[in-house]
Amino acid sequence: MKKVITYGTYDLLHYGHIRLLERAKNLGDYLIVGVTADDFDKSRGKINVRQSLMERVEAVKATGLADEIIIEEYEGQKIDDIKRFEIDIFTIGSDWKGKFDYLKEYCEVIYLDRTEGISSSELRKKKSGLMLGLVGEALFLDKFIKESCYVNGVTVKGIYTPSVDLLSNQQRNLFIVTEDYDYLLKNVDAVFIYAHPKLRERQVRYALERGKHVLCESPVALNENKCRELFELAEAKGCILMEAMKTAYSTAFSRLILLAHGGKIGKIVSVDATCTSLRDMYEEGEAEIWNSLNKWGPTACLPIFQLLGTNYCEKKIISHFNENRKIDVFSKIDFLFREAVATVKVGIGVKSEGELIISGTQGYIYVPAPWWKTDYFEIRYENPAENKRYFYQLDGEGIRYEIVAFMRAIEKGKADFYIDKNVTYAIAKLMEDFENRKDFVQI
Repeated sequence: MKKVITYGTYDLLHYGHIRLLERAKNLGDYLIVGVTADDFDKSRGKINVRQSLMERVEAVKATGLADEIIIEEYEGQKIDDIKRFEIDIFTIGSDWKGKFDYLKEYCEVIYLDRTEGISSSELRKKKSGLMLGLVGEALFLDKFIKESCYVNGVTVKGIYTPSVDLLSNQQRNLFIVTEDYDYLLKNVDAVFIYAHPKLRERQVRYALERGKHVLCESPVALNENKCRELFELAEAKGCILMEAMKTAYSTAFSRLILLAHGGKIGKIVSVDATCTSLRDMYEEGEAEIWNSLNKWGPTACLPIFQLLGTNYCEKKIISHFNENRKIDVFSKIDFLFREAVATVKVGIGVKSEGELIISGTQGYIYVPAPWWKTDYFEIRYENPAENKRYFYQLDGEGIRYEIVAFMRAIEKGKADFYIDKNVTYAIAKLMEDFENRKDFVQI
């Protein structure tokens, strides 16, 4: 019996896929089809795959062409599969010609011509087309523009800013550059907001009232009740409101949270997160300087609230202020939960090791600096021989992943919240308490 194997993502399965599978089937007697897992697709740069792994597997199964379907999950698996299944022929589309010649050592390699004019990428472009406007003044928006180019169907059409003279060349080259928020909203489907935290709540509300979807940097609002009102408004208007915190959308971070919840280190008793930088916010083109808690607080609190919940018993905010600019250049927050503790350290005028440590009764998770951009973490035990390391590719700091999640939410009419709403509300409450100097000590 001659065995044939082929691999693919098979997103939005189309005629071109089916023709390729038919021709692969005709090469032998038994066809094995490898469907790539979501995480492996991300590592190969396919970040805006629209269908889940199981949807794609079911689509391949429905063709009736595959005698067996397997999941491709890691680099180098093709060699393992060829040996394990005693494969005679490896085949794949001709757009990969030469890429898999190294497999000729193990079996025959055949490149099949693809069906011209049909591809999943083109279908994704046709199925979606999101005109996106940017709101804010930070150079971070340049990163966002660059990362949006990796997502099919997204076009950054313009930017709204009250300070056109502070824009970068990349921002000036957008189709719309305006100081009129209404004009931007009339020409886009959605907005991404990275304005000063004091301005966001009003800008989010204004966009939602005009029926526009909103992706907003965290914190969405500096008041818990107003934050809740915004999400209620979004629901009433049939719009998507999502919190943008790129760390939450990275594969490594999501896997870390799942492993911790799954008991890999026993019962969690402590979480310590540090986020600091020495960059002056004025250097980022901001009209008004941000404080440390606005800048880093949401990110630093994310693992704490996701792992320990938001119902802490007590908290204390300790801040060191720069009196000249009336902002905290460093803040430390201590949380007391019923059976655990947590500490946040954030600063824009103090530098420290930006690591994340999650301590448990059986071991601990260590994420090196800068942990909020992590593609690697370790689970460490009393016996070092049991330690495990985890690696996940991270492209674009996670920005492109949150753009994809935003697009999917708009298409589905419902957000798959990577950040639980209770976490969003807890972050807003923390900002509110800081502004009101509640549970607060100044040093």
